[in-house]
Amino acid sequence: MSTTTFTGPIKAGDVLNTTGTTAGTIKNVGFVEMAQTVAITQATTHTTALATAIVIPANSHILNIQFLTSVAFTGAAETISIGTSATSTELVSALSLVAIGLASGNPGTDATRTLKWSNVGTSDVIIYALSANTGAGVSDLIVRYLQAENA
Repeated sequence: MSTTTFTGPIKAGDVLNTTGTTAGTIKNVGFVEMAQTVAITQATTHTTALATAIVIPANSHILNIQFLTSVAFTGAAETISIGTSATSTELVSALSLVAIGLASGNPGTDATRTLKWSNVGTSDVIIYALSANTGAGVSDLIVRYLQAENA
């Protein structure tokens, strides 16, 4: 199967400009949701944050950070943090991955993290992962976003 690459951002909708006040005459163009994913292990994200292969374009709006865990994280602290630097707490702090399945991270009630989700900033950002301790955990990290929504 082949893929098509756009330089984006991509918008879709069939009414480009508002010409009236009823559905079908009001602009309905919106951004296309993008996603990137990378496999991570608890062992490679412990002690030093892992700079993943996920890079979010400048001015993007993060919609969701999820983990599809196939081997539960183990040890005294089965958590992972996600960020935009080696600190790895700028986006998600201490999410438990103790169970197999799908888990969603969020910024919590932290204003700084919430603002980073709303707009990653004026430069592309590399996504980092840092687990609280070493162990056998295996997960796919999935980041969904609207590309350059805030440009």
